[in-house]
Amino acid sequence: MDKNAIKKYAIWARCELIERVSQRAMIYGITEKDVGDPKAESVNGHLLSQAEMHQRQALIRNIKEKGYEQVMEEVAYTWFNRFAALRFMEVNGYLPSHIRVFTNDTGEFKPQILTEAIHLELDGLDMNKVYELESANKSEELFKYLLIVQCNALNSILPGMFQKINDYTELLLPDYLLREGSVIEQMIALIPEGDWTDQVQIIGWLYQYYNTEPKDKVFADLKKNIKISKENIPAATQLFTPDWIVHYMVENSLGRLWLEGHPNDSLKSEWKYYLDEAEQEPDVQVQLAEIRKEYAALKPEEIRVIDPCQGSGHILCVLFDVLVRIYEDYGYTAREAAGKIVENNLWGLDIDDRASQLAYFSVMMKARQYDRRFFTRGIQPNVYAFEESNGISGASLHDMGINLTHEEYEKAVEQVMILIEEFHDAKEYGSIINVSNADWELLRRFAVPLWKSEGGQMSLNIHDEDEAALRLQTLITLGRVMSQKYHVVVTNPPYMGMSGADGKLSEYVKEYYPDSKSDLFAVFIAKCLDYTKHYSAMITQHSWMFLSSFENLREKILKKAIVNMAHLGARAFSDIGGEVVQTTSFVLNKNYIKNYKGTYCRLIEPNSENDKKNMFLSGENRYTATQENFSKIPGSPVAYWVSEKIINSYDNGKLLGEIGRASEGVKTGDNNRFLRLWFEIADVKFSFAKNQKTKWIPHLKGGEFRKWYGNLEYAINWENDGYEIKNSANSGLQGKDMYFKPVLCWSKITSKGTSLRYVPENCLFDSGSPAYYSPEYLYYVLAFVNTLGTEILNAINPTLNCQVGDIKGLPLLIDNNKKTTVNELVQENIDISKADWDSFETSWDFKRHPLV
Repeated sequence: MDKNAIKKYAIWARCELIERVSQRAMIYGITEKDVGDPKAESVNGHLLSQAEMHQRQALIRNIKEKGYEQVMEEVAYTWFNRFAALRFMEVNGYLPSHIRVFTNDTGEFKPQILTEAIHLELDGLDMNKVYELESANKSEELFKYLLIVQCNALNSILPGMFQKINDYTELLLPDYLLREGSVIEQMIALIPEGDWTDQVQIIGWLYQYYNTEPKDKVFADLKKNIKISKENIPAATQLFTPDWIVHYMVENSLGRLWLEGHPNDSLKSEWKYYLDEAEQEPDVQVQLAEIRKEYAALKPEEIRVIDPCQGSGHILCVLFDVLVRIYEDYGYTAREAAGKIVENNLWGLDIDDRASQLAYFSVMMKARQYDRRFFTRGIQPNVYAFEESNGISGASLHDMGINLTHEEYEKAVEQVMILIEEFHDAKEYGSIINVSNADWELLRRFAVPLWKSEGGQMSLNIHDEDEAALRLQTLITLGRVMSQKYHVVVTNPPYMGMSGADGKLSEYVKEYYPDSKSDLFAVFIAKCLDYTKHYSAMITQHSWMFLSSFENLREKILKKAIVNMAHLGARAFSDIGGEVVQTTSFVLNKNYIKNYKGTYCRLIEPNSENDKKNMFLSGENRYTATQENFSKIPGSPVAYWVSEKIINSYDNGKLLGEIGRASEGVKTGDNNRFLRLWFEIADVKFSFAKNQKTKWIPHLKGGEFRKWYGNLEYAINWENDGYEIKNSANSGLQGKDMYFKPVLCWSKITSKGTSLRYVPENCLFDSGSPAYYSPEYLYYVLAFVNTLGTEILNAINPTLNCQVGDIKGLPLLIDNNKKTTVNELVQENIDISKADWDSFETSWDFKRHPLV
């Protein structure tokens, strides 16, 4: 697949379509500055038809409600979606007419729908109009007309993708689509036809790349302290999951559920990312046998699976493929399985209408892949976009529930009002909404539009009450979906720190998910545990495994069984470079299984998506670990790779926090005012001899990775015992009992690991360079942390940020008989490192370069 071509096309097509749609709006007298008279019968000398007048009025109403820019964006994306869907269907032979819309049989940009226009059989096609346009040689107009009719004809089988085009979307269909360089011509020219045969890949990548510029803008705004609004959450968080990782998650959750109840080595061999269970102790095997009795009783039709952050449907489609094999293992044909899967097994949710539209399309195309008559069966997938309850009030419920008893009516109204309140901000909260229990069947019977209750047919002029009922039915469906339990949950949730979210989302998370409030991905870990009955599989940032801010969440996770994990680290996504996104994919069993041994694949070393996949398949760097051991380490980090000796050191040694003290130091509140590089001071007189009359005191402020000694670059204004700093706004003094004492400092943030440096007395330190002090074991601790302690720190917290608590939690086995020897060796290392530091002009003790 040529992803570069797809990216180039999608980014360009977005701008091109917005421009072309805006030009169409201008023809009807609508610009960003002025929408004109809604009641106009002619515009720019053009007499409007009745249909055009209604469409133009609808367009103006929407612009006044949402804004010009958003409406142009929405219409542009609608056409982008439809063009992509039509292209996929024609390439794969899925169009019911079997007539290509954009190309001929040889793949040339010569629409077969034009050459076969007089032979077409499409619902709603006006052959008189076809003859008229064809005889007048108006190919462009004919093509646009046929395109709209084709989209409308597909509404009966794909209503979630091809809604009826009878509003301003038709009005804004771009002109000149048959010309060289048009959006359609470039789609044919740039993206090879073969790339359209894998719908999961092509649809997902088109969606991600189309959002490139909006996503860049969101992150640029964040740097200006502009929070991420609910409208921008999809653009900010959408990330197409690598295909192999999706297969790993699905095969080891849904596939595992089936195989543990219905063993089949032949079927297992087809799933190349499936990990065999680690060898377990007899008592564990007894627990597992009891659990798997329930799995064995499951029939394929009974299995419920969900992706609560479905995006464009990538995970749903892989779930679909695995479900087909499960049905076949049970005795069904793939054709028989397709409809049952759509109807009984598969659910998806998302806050983004666009993504849900693509997920809907992906599932329908997947079903068509297995059943060529699927479109005639009238089955629609359980794939939904969240809708908000704004506008539905108690008054709008007046004409509903007319077939209920008085008691039923009162109960239904009470539950509906709660539902309306819970879905008020559904586009922002999405799948993390906590939905109250309700009688969903009663609510379904309540929310029947009046016209339907009376046996009438839906008219074009739906009453407000009927519209409210239709919207309420959607909320009830969403509530039912969110309240039921699923055998398997698989997802790639959004990654978004709450510091970047708007206040409403941040406050909601703090209230309902206090143990996960740092990041949205952690919220979804907690929520997915609520959704699932058995297995949940996710790919998230790996920080939940180590950071103290996720300690409570870790405790909850460790009460389940971590079945296996693919610890990916950085660069697991080919489109994301650097160290920013560091991920792990893992599978949890909802049950707690005492002494269970999980399998962990450590894939952090390879620097590309493909290399990580190859290491996974090779079986290299695999560990087994009993998760009870994690709780022996302070903070319970998921340190699956540490040795038994390190684990035992926590039982037999002393924590550094027990034999010394660690703390951050001076927070000036204004570094530009109170700190200087030492050579910026006009009269450098400070030294390590304690002298409170000296204005400038040596100060530690972090710096590069360096062991034993060094990074003494700054001085702090500590005149009159730091009077000005102490009385400065936003300042703060921590660890005051360690000031001016010989301490060990480290750089809080470093990409190369943690390293401690000896700091003589008469120095201060700040939050970027915390300090450790132990009057008895200072050198011993320095030796330990700079050697074995580094490995343990990588287990406790392998992120770029080493906290005070990480140092305090290190276990030290002290051998007093070797203390003198250790101290001598450490002093030697300090002397060597100091000599090296002083050999450069950046040291205030520089005399001359050793090579001179």
